Amino acid sequence: MTDTNAATTPSPADLARAAAARLAELTGVESHDVALVLGSGWLPAVDALGEATAEIDTTDLPGFSAAAVAGHSGKIRSVRSGDTNLLVFLSRTHYYEGKGVAAVVHGVRTAAAAGCRAIVLTNGCGGLKESWTPGTPVLISDHINLTGRSPLEGATFVDLTDLYSPRLRAMCQDVDPSLDEGVYVQFPGPHYETPAEVRMAGIMGGHLVGMSTTLEAIAAREAGMEVLGISLVTNLAAGISGEPLDHAEVLEAGRAAASRMGDLLGRIVPRI
Repeated sequence: MTDTNAATTPSPADLARAAAARLAELTGVESHDVALVLGSGWLPAVDALGEATAEIDTTDLPGFSAAAVAGHSGKIRSVRSGDTNLLVFLSRTHYYEGKGVAAVVHGVRTAAAAGCRAIVLTNGCGGLKESWTPGTPVLISDHINLTGRSPLEGATFVDLTDLYSPRLRAMCQDVDPSLDEGVYVQFPGPHYETPAEVRMAGIMGGHLVGMSTTLEAIAAREAGMEVLGISLVTNLAAGISGEPLDHAEVLEAGRAAASRMGDLLGRIVPRI
């Protein structure tokens, strides 16, 4: 007996190639060089990246769904920065949306299929260091994935020893020596972490807590892309300041830091 669904459902790789082909048609750009995924709070920084040559809805491409989180626009922008074509995702699919891990990393795989050799993954997160005031950018040096999931299937063994590129991190600190580094811990979400969970993350070696990025980073490494991760600390993590957490605070911190984030990305991305 033939499983007709299995025969007609495209693989994640085929779906990414189809999305990349459609992307080239809609943007008029045959190949992109560097991809960026802008997390919560980062959207105001996008205009500093360069001249937008095209902007499309994510839903115009196979395999993408509409943005489901405030602060994410549901758009993909093609930007020309000097001689570099940037592919900028103004939203992402989060694991907590329940659409499956393949949907979470579809943008990353599409970027790889579109020719991107490197990807910048950004997010808004809670910080465990009290010196990291809201609006502080922190380079991700490593991560702890607490989702219990992986975008890889079968006997696909990928070395993650230097997942977050030491070369790109060094380049960032050359551009801005004040940049600190930390280990990012992804919780499943969508609820914020409890104070006890934040303490656990610190005991495990974490410095930043959030609900994205790690699965995308793994998929990017599998695809052969160099990975740079940058967190924007939008609030002190639960239990550190004693203040309640809410998503509006995340977005406001991003708006307040938009100028610095835009300047940072504008100086870093052309050098990748």
